[in-house]
Amino acid sequence: MAKKNKRPAAIRMAIPSAPVEFNPDYTNVKKDLTRIGILAGSFFAVLIILSFFVK
Repeated sequence: MAKKNKRPAAIRMAIPSAPVEFNPDYTNVKKDLTRIGILAGSFFAVLIILSFFVK
């Protein structure tokens, strides 16, 4: 017969006495999204301009 492993006793987690405020900083994300938007727009404009020259 297989030997059963006993589970350890439940671990009590420390509950903080004061609520913690979640305040993330998204400045880098905003910079990256604007850079992606500018690049996508410029590539799209280049494709439109090139479509006039290719037949």
